[in-house]
Amino acid sequence: MNRRIAAACCFVLFLFASLDAAAPAVLAESGWMAGVAKISITPQQPMWMSGYASRTKPADGTLHEIWAKALVLQDPHGHQLVLVSLDLVGIGSEISRQICDDLQKLHSLKRSQIALCTSHTHTGPVVGHNLGSMYFLDESNQKLVNEYSTFLINSVKQVVASAMESKEAASISYGLGQATFAVNRRNNREADVPQLREAGELKGPIDHSVPVLAVRNAAHELKSVVFGYACHATVLSLNQWSGDWPGFAQIEIEKQHPGVVALFMAGCGADQNPLPRRTVELAENYGQQMCAAVNAVLSSEMKVIVGQLKSEYQEIDVSLATLPTKVEIETDLKSDNKYIASRASHLLKKLETDGRLDSTYPYPIQAWALGSSAQLVLLGGEVVVDYSLRLKEENSSRDLWVAGYSNDVMAYIPSERVLKEGGYEGATSMIYYGLPTVWAAGLEDQISSTVSSLLKTVE
Repeated sequence: MNRRIAAACCFVLFLFASLDAAAPAVLAESGWMAGVAKISITPQQPMWMSGYASRTKPADGTLHEIWAKALVLQDPHGHQLVLVSLDLVGIGSEISRQICDDLQKLHSLKRSQIALCTSHTHTGPVVGHNLGSMYFLDESNQKLVNEYSTFLINSVKQVVASAMESKEAASISYGLGQATFAVNRRNNREADVPQLREAGELKGPIDHSVPVLAVRNAAHELKSVVFGYACHATVLSLNQWSGDWPGFAQIEIEKQHPGVVALFMAGCGADQNPLPRRTVELAENYGQQMCAAVNAVLSSEMKVIVGQLKSEYQEIDVSLATLPTKVEIETDLKSDNKYIASRASHLLKKLETDGRLDSTYPYPIQAWALGSSAQLVLLGGEVVVDYSLRLKEENSSRDLWVAGYSNDVMAYIPSERVLKEGGYEGATSMIYYGLPTVWAAGLEDQISSTVSSLLKTVE
């Protein structure tokens, strides 16, 4: 009996060894390729930080590096997708357009093939004109912001080129995990969260899913991991550069998987906070929780992506509500609220330059098909969780991954419910983004119908 068991074990070991030896050849024949790279985008000198209006001075140190990372996927037909993740609170349309125009020319890409995703860390630098009404920068500080914007554009081009050069035979797989630290901040007082969580009485819509994309090379070695979560990166408000909890999550994943590049895509977490918060220890803990969620997916049976990569991109004109008159703007210019006054100053300059205010905004929507297994939707702005819940319910034929904070972070994107309720996400946040008024009714249906149309196109 022992001899039979030993013989059986030897046969099994031989079988697995044979499969391992054959797998690289099979993988190479499949035609899938991938390349990944990263580059530090940590400012090299003190400059103003983005995300919080309460700051009164520039950054004074680095908690950990912030990064631009690029993943290039290529299917057997040669169609490529370029995903860029940035440890930034957001980028505006002017920088997004510059980067994408350059990448299209350099790598013969279409706009739909490029996605620029930001983590929404509140401990990164001010970039371009994003959240322009929030800051009051003198000439020297504005110069630093301008110089950093140029540095960022060049860094993204460099990291994408490196990812392109590193392409090799690959297998790509998809899975779904879960993490539970995100809390709907509109429905739960921060001070009450620990007690409510313990009692199982947290309120409001949430999306605790953790979508994961894994890239392995021909030797089955893990090379890259992309993960997402619908939650603000607002644990930290210190004056040191960091990626907040998503930064710690990426660090932990890369530490536990040497040689891997981890990329984060923020989900529809505009009304979701990591609670409790406000300490480095909590940011590290949430990063570890996210790493554990990702590892659970990596160790499970993931769906191997087969078929083709497809991509679509569209900008739709989203309407604003009734615009303020010049008299109303001039009245706001005298407001005791310095942010309302700052917005009024910018709006008056636009009136002088263009003779009018825009009544619509070109809102970016992107859809990718990851083979026949999953679809990825990338929405601009700070999108509330209602969108991911609705879109996944309405488009359930494939696994759907919904990301926000992509391509252009121009404002909060409330659902119809949140728009009616008002508050920060539905109304007052528009002040800091410099838009003249709130969004008009019908925003959610317009975005949702466009998403469904694009998803059908990439089926």
